[in-house]
Amino acid sequence: MAIVSSVSRPRGLDHFEPEDNLDPAAQRALRGHLEQIDYTVYAANKEVVARALHDAAPAKFQKLALSAAEARAQWIAAALQISQHGHAPTKQQVEQLAMLRTAYDELTAAYEGMRRLVERGHLPYHRK
Repeated sequence: MAIVSSVSRPRGLDHFEPEDNLDPAAQRALRGHLEQIDYTVYAANKEVVARALHDAAPAKFQKLALSAAEARAQWIAAALQISQHGHAPTKQQVEQLAMLRTAYDELTAAYEGMRRLVERGHLPYHRK
């Protein structure tokens, strides 16, 4: 299931596509430079993320998942409560509902972000 967020973040990767006018040696050199740049970014991410988050233990994922589940439950419960009266919600009810949905969306995005950090090797996963 795709996650829809109000904030669009580019997630696709651009791949090296050599220009037709570059000779093979120049293409290899450019590819090498790009790989060096990618490694520099990887090393910077790994250092900064490890300093901020230390590691990704199962307990961290569990707490984040529980917080996201709680936020989703609160959001849906509020929507059900609003709908019980059979009329359009007030501006204040809509704002509260939007705040609850945003909390759920943000916690879900944080989970996905932490998972990506582990997947890409920026954050060590330790079973504790």
